[in-house]
Amino acid sequence: MSLPSPAASTVLHIGLGSFHRAHQAVYLHHLRERGDRSWSIVGGNLRDDMADTMAALIAQGGEYTLESVSPAGERHHERIRSIREVIPFDPALGRLIEVGAQDSTRIVSFTVTEAGYYLDAKNRLDASHPDLRADLDGRAHRTIYGALAAILRARMARGGAPVTLLNCDNLRSNGTRFRAGLLDFLERRGEAALRAWAEANTTCPCCMVDRITPRPPPDLAERVRAATGWDDRAPVLSERFIQWVVEDDFIAGRPAWETVGVEMVESVHAHEEAKIRVLNGTHCCVAWAGTLRGLGFVHEDMAVPEIRRMAFDYVTNDVIPCLDTPERSSPIDLAAYRDAVLERFGNPHVRDSNQRVAMDGFSKIPGFIAPTLRERIARGAPVRSTAMLPALFFVFLGRWHRDERAHAYQDGAMDPAAAHALFDAPDPVAAFAGDPVLWGSLAGHPDLVSALRAAHAEALRFAGEQHA
Repeated sequence: MSLPSPAASTVLHIGLGSFHRAHQAVYLHHLRERGDRSWSIVGGNLRDDMADTMAALIAQGGEYTLESVSPAGERHHERIRSIREVIPFDPALGRLIEVGAQDSTRIVSFTVTEAGYYLDAKNRLDASHPDLRADLDGRAHRTIYGALAAILRARMARGGAPVTLLNCDNLRSNGTRFRAGLLDFLERRGEAALRAWAEANTTCPCCMVDRITPRPPPDLAERVRAATGWDDRAPVLSERFIQWVVEDDFIAGRPAWETVGVEMVESVHAHEEAKIRVLNGTHCCVAWAGTLRGLGFVHEDMAVPEIRRMAFDYVTNDVIPCLDTPERSSPIDLAAYRDAVLERFGNPHVRDSNQRVAMDGFSKIPGFIAPTLRERIARGAPVRSTAMLPALFFVFLGRWHRDERAHAYQDGAMDPAAAHALFDAPDPVAAFAGDPVLWGSLAGHPDLVSALRAAHAEALRFAGEQHA
């Protein structure tokens, strides 16, 4: 339930990448354009990995242009003005913590990608990651947990008001799982008082976010200048489609998002599962498959009938039967949603790169794909269509292992040494199927091993590689 909030309220957002600026910032901009200017955004980053964009945003007073494009190629340009302050990167996060500790900051939201939460299958923190260990030791604020612990610590020390922590990443049950990770983090640090304060004074709503937002192409700034006359140094490109479904559980008030198209609901579960499995899982499928065929963009992948059929069969044969059952029917028309997603992927004007979509397989497989395999195997149902997705990834990863990749591969959840070791094992497919990082409790299951073995042979054929 939303509580009223006074004027001049702040959303502190951590992670000012393209997606936030094409999504959450746009909704708040539209609210402000309707005359409700009681909320604005202050934003900053945990890493110094987009220095040029941040410098441009600071120079432009937080303003930038969003170019959205329809499947027909219709382009719309809008100057977004919801960000009132851009915080320069500071490893100590001084200004970020200062803003987060202010009572006027009623929501702290964040987008740090799926790999930025370091959660295992039991929603416990995986402390093997160096950045997380550094934060647990108090040596840095490199993770979302370290940053928010510092913000909440300062807030508690001031006797501050409650605050909502809003996870905007593609993480299943994102608010609930993030909250478990945060409380685990504080417990491991021995901060019992802060943990108790956080339990009593924060809420962590779940939400589902959706808008395809590629990396800005080199010609975007010139296109924006030609269309608007503004020499924007931080423009963003997205598809025309946008959706945000949010659990209405805000402890300190929220913007009236429902007036600008946000769906405020009691539970996001059905929307979340459909989006993660249908859109995110299928996105991985086509990007891995397209890369194996030497293609560079998702719309090119969708023009290959065999790739489109893989995506269609994955959703139709396996995902829909999991999400729409006699015991629990889905409120969503999943077949229509599937068709809409495939049409969106085919938009040639977005030019979403396979390199961007194919990254982070070691967090995407457990998050987007493994749940469908787990449920189908538990029912004794066929899993051939879903098994093709991780099989494609394994062939893709094999090229990374042999340094035959078409582009750089980034994966925040992957241990490179452990990944290379999979291919050095006597039975690489069995080693892959037995990896607990990818499969959790399903690791090594005989049905998983046999399904992946058959799918791997098919993926090798598809990629034009000899079956070793």
